[in-house]
Amino acid sequence: MTAQKSKYFNRIMTMNTLLFSLLTVGFSQAYADVVLEKQVKITDDGLHFDGKDLNHGNIDSADPGEKYDFFFGPNISAHGDAVKTYKHYVFMTWYKGGKSERNVMLSRYNTQTQTIATIEFPHRHTGFRGNPLIGESHNTIGLAVSPNNGTIHMVYDLHAYDDNNHDGKFKDDFFRYSFSVENAADLPDDQFTLDKFVKDTSSISQGPDDYKHISMTGDIADKSNFARLTYPKFFTTTDGTLLLYMRLGGNNNGAYVFNRYDEETQTWSKFTKFNENNQKNFGNPYNWGLYGNMKYVNGKLRVGFQQRSSDNNDRYQYQNGVYYAYSDHPEGFGDWKNHKDDEITYPLVNSDEIKVLEPGDYISHQEANSVYIVGSFDWTVTKKGDVHFISKVRSTNRSRPDYEEEYLHSYKPAGADEFITTTDFTGASQIYTAGDNIYIVGLKNGRPYVERAKGGTNDFVRVYEATSGPVFDHGTLYIKDGKVYYYLMEKTSGNAMPLYLQIIDLDLESEANAPQVAFPSTSLTVEQGYEQLSLGIDATSSIEGRTIESVTLYLNDELVRTDTTVPYLFGHASKPHETGAMGWKDEHEPNPNPLGPGEHIFKAVAVDSEGDTGLATMRLTVQSNAPMVSFPTQLIEVDEGYEKLSVSVDASSSVEGRTIESVTLFINGEEVRTDTTIPYLWGHGSKPHETGAMGWREDHAPNPNPFLAGEYVFTAIATDSQGEQSETSMTLIVNGEATPPIVTWPNEVVTVTEGYKRLGITIEAEASSENATIESVTLYRNDELVRVDTKYKWNFGHSFAPYEFGAMGWLETHEPNPSPLLAGTHTFKVVAKDSTGLEGEAFMTLIVLPPAGPSISFDEPDIELMTGYESLSVSTYVATVNESVDIISVALFIDDVLVRENLEAPYVWGDANHPNELLSLEVGSYEFKAIARDTNDQVSEVSLLVSITLFGDFDGDNDVDRTDVRAFSSAIRSGEALDQRYDFNEDGVVDRSDTRGLTKICSRPRCAS
Repeated sequence: MTAQKSKYFNRIMTMNTLLFSLLTVGFSQAYADVVLEKQVKITDDGLHFDGKDLNHGNIDSADPGEKYDFFFGPNISAHGDAVKTYKHYVFMTWYKGGKSERNVMLSRYNTQTQTIATIEFPHRHTGFRGNPLIGESHNTIGLAVSPNNGTIHMVYDLHAYDDNNHDGKFKDDFFRYSFSVENAADLPDDQFTLDKFVKDTSSISQGPDDYKHISMTGDIADKSNFARLTYPKFFTTTDGTLLLYMRLGGNNNGAYVFNRYDEETQTWSKFTKFNENNQKNFGNPYNWGLYGNMKYVNGKLRVGFQQRSSDNNDRYQYQNGVYYAYSDHPEGFGDWKNHKDDEITYPLVNSDEIKVLEPGDYISHQEANSVYIVGSFDWTVTKKGDVHFISKVRSTNRSRPDYEEEYLHSYKPAGADEFITTTDFTGASQIYTAGDNIYIVGLKNGRPYVERAKGGTNDFVRVYEATSGPVFDHGTLYIKDGKVYYYLMEKTSGNAMPLYLQIIDLDLESEANAPQVAFPSTSLTVEQGYEQLSLGIDATSSIEGRTIESVTLYLNDELVRTDTTVPYLFGHASKPHETGAMGWKDEHEPNPNPLGPGEHIFKAVAVDSEGDTGLATMRLTVQSNAPMVSFPTQLIEVDEGYEKLSVSVDASSSVEGRTIESVTLFINGEEVRTDTTIPYLWGHGSKPHETGAMGWREDHAPNPNPFLAGEYVFTAIATDSQGEQSETSMTLIVNGEATPPIVTWPNEVVTVTEGYKRLGITIEAEASSENATIESVTLYRNDELVRVDTKYKWNFGHSFAPYEFGAMGWLETHEPNPSPLLAGTHTFKVVAKDSTGLEGEAFMTLIVLPPAGPSISFDEPDIELMTGYESLSVSTYVATVNESVDIISVALFIDDVLVRENLEAPYVWGDANHPNELLSLEVGSYEFKAIARDTNDQVSEVSLLVSITLFGDFDGDNDVDRTDVRAFSSAIRSGEALDQRYDFNEDGVVDRSDTRGLTKICSRPRCAS
């Protein structure tokens, strides 16, 4: 769908007289004071990665010494979902520095006693894919405290791990969940200790000091539900229920999943999907991943994200779009809708159902991979329902002469039908909400600042900025009850740096009582030398009985005047200069200090009869009267030895009656020549050398000092008839001797499993000179020629050449590769040759892993039933080692006797189509075994124990007698929960009156023993 676009261009006033009345439409909300309430240092030893930013090409060169190299980013402490509040406590998670420590840490700050209690966990950050020498910033620690039972929950140190990936390093340890006993969050400092967390004593425990649980349900049989997950984030619903959301899968094939905490059982549910991954399997034309967040805001579970498609040939380098949905179910388990309140498919498959807008439409590029929409994306929803998105779009190539970049703020006021998108926005990385306001909180020069706007508007005002104190590197925050809990890492050095907590009071209570103040407009543009600017300020109180005592106007933070009577008017005929105007009446002397060109901020502060204050701001842009001057282009590239370069300058005045007197050209600060006649031209036939050219006519002597390879800045200064000047610049790049083509692989290391069917790779090859073209790209495998490609795109391993990378082939027309690549490491080289004969090369390492079998697990734990059971079904979760391998079948055996072989998912037995196949098992124990076979002919199996006991046999001796009747009566007296099948008289309860019914099913007459 197309969102409403509003570019918000400031109005340019063409007349020198301007009067603002109170009737002019516009509004800027009044705000109370925002203050730093408290700052406290949590530790000196927060883990930070201070080494090199590695990639797949140099991953084997990690520093074994003190420097801590990293993958993805340098931040892991004060990062992610790391700070939460509970009663008067603030909880924070972090990793302990330096490089040799890395322990998971939990600190609790008591805002009443101002004490800190910290727990150190045995687990240490395992590093990128299990290598402790390389830190991974994605492995943050998610944190929650249940307001209903005081339990503490943490999920941490994981990134899409499972039993099999990364050489099995995370087998039985791919998900890390720690939780405390009830009311641990409230314990005194001296009792807030590690032993209040529950150890893992399961059969796959990692040792006697293992506080990590692989499943949140309390049953390790559910562990497959917790595989391949990343980015933990906890929420608390309005009734205190905890929710957790994570991302399942990878960057361009993923899903959001979430689960729920049950305080009664103190366990979590299995994860539920918001959207399907592997969307092509559900009819979507492509797979896609999500880059954004699931959030619980304004009483609802919501999602907002940008999509990363598996289509690598569209115009987006990575992400595209803005997508949004919300659930009317109190915990998100259904009833999902888009921003128009239309019901959507759940789980979602086609993301277009919830698309809001396309940031890529705000720049003009249409070529493949030319648009870059990564970073500076976030969203929120206010208490009254205003929806806000921030995003950024730019050219992928920052060096292109037509580079474009826009910061976008897209918002839908409560009750509106469509989104408004403005580019009048300076940008931010996160946006937050409290009450009906939206906030931007971040760091400027390493210190916190807060900007605020009313929900449903773009009227941001900076209401807090720290100017002293520690300088911070980064931080993460949590807003609760009108306060910002800003968890920050100080910018020092090394891989152990200090962590701080700042508590910033947003003063929502005072704001509710503050006067409402409004300028006629939030922004205005006038011409330099404007004669009149009268500003009428609207100031009222929403509190009955209060009045406005005064309105004070400031210009660029300098006091103008205080007005105590309505109308609050500034810049009127008696005071024409106070708003920077020249004056417009005959008796007005010209303003000796008019406002000059640039942006100026007017601020109005209203004080009511109770002393509460409110403020509003207006931005005034004064356009210069100086000449307008420009080059035809901002960038010119030529090759060394160029013969001709004529450069023209366009210069004019926007002020009636003024003319351009001269234009002077400078190159790298050195004056070239002043031109006083149109056209303003340098490097023409009479002066061929002044722009560094060699000369191109027969009568031109060769330039003795031509421009050599390098960069040259051309500056033109225009002077008008009043002596005012303007300047503009252009860059000339002189390219030296031609350099070889640049050729790159999409990935320098590719890993596949032996027997892989398909591997196609497109090579990027670009000539270094714009005058050259790529003539051919040649592929070599282990130094043996594979093929010379002479036609763009440089694609190898495609459907007509399926074996070039050693694959087996994937189409019906492909015969199996007679010489596939076997397990091991293989080197591929590509050589690009341009039209000048220059060659460039690049290498790719292909790692072929031995074939691995599919992973398989039962979705159910071991089962206990009694004879006469009416239904039984079991199901398995099955996954292959990669997308190139498929499951052929899954067969179920009971005590090695085949029940049925399933040839396609879902792999379920005892379902509605086969309701009787697992019934009528007699008393005994049975091994249910599921065997999965894949297209690599690899087999994996999993077993499940099913126990059948005799109905009514309480003592386990395989008959029903008077001993069992006594045991039944005893169980009723002691209040034990019994199976509803013992309700023999069908009165809805199992009690003493059902004893006679049990005697009727005794094995012997008169229930003899």
